[in-house]
Amino acid sequence: MGQAATLPCQRGGSYVLELYEWFGKFINECPSGLITLHEFQRHFCNGTVGSESAEYAEEIFRTLDSNGDGVVDFREYVMAISMLVEGSAVEKLQWSFKLYDKDKDGNITKGEMLEIMQAVHKMSVAAALTKPNPLTAEEYTNRIFLRLDKDNNAVISLEEFIEGALDDDWTREMLECVLSTVKVKRPQKSDTTF
Repeated sequence: MGQAATLPCQRGGSYVLELYEWFGKFINECPSGLITLHEFQRHFCNGTVGSESAEYAEEIFRTLDSNGDGVVDFREYVMAISMLVEGSAVEKLQWSFKLYDKDKDGNITKGEMLEIMQAVHKMSVAAALTKPNPLTAEEYTNRIFLRLDKDNNAVISLEEFIEGALDDDWTREMLECVLSTVKVKRPQKSDTTF
């Protein structure tokens, strides 16, 4: 979370120690052991491009909150972040599908995808991650739907999402939740916050 987020890296026996240190930092920052949307947005926005990333942070929070109780506990947070750092392409795409499938009905509509693309686009422009004349969020959404909606039923299923993204590097890059806007580092004893 945020610019100083420390993500666990599986490297031999040190992983358990790193996870333990990371938990200590998590509890120090969130004594209740839970992260609310407001706390998550504060950390995420401080670590990215400020308030321009608040909408995207809200979407990520919704996806991290796997049980839908309105808070993210350490287990939910670590499982998602570890998967995003260490997971296979398919695992990352499965998680990203959940990000885009806002109503959790097993399909992504153009409206759902557009909302996420608009939040990502807003954040990317603010962070100067895009080229001077990038495609609009609508153009990205339309291109992705043309490439992935193979049965032309105006929704993208999980199967279409994964198969299409694995077959097309540009699409996979657009759809995978990338941690490039968050500084990833190994835990150090001097780190005191996320």
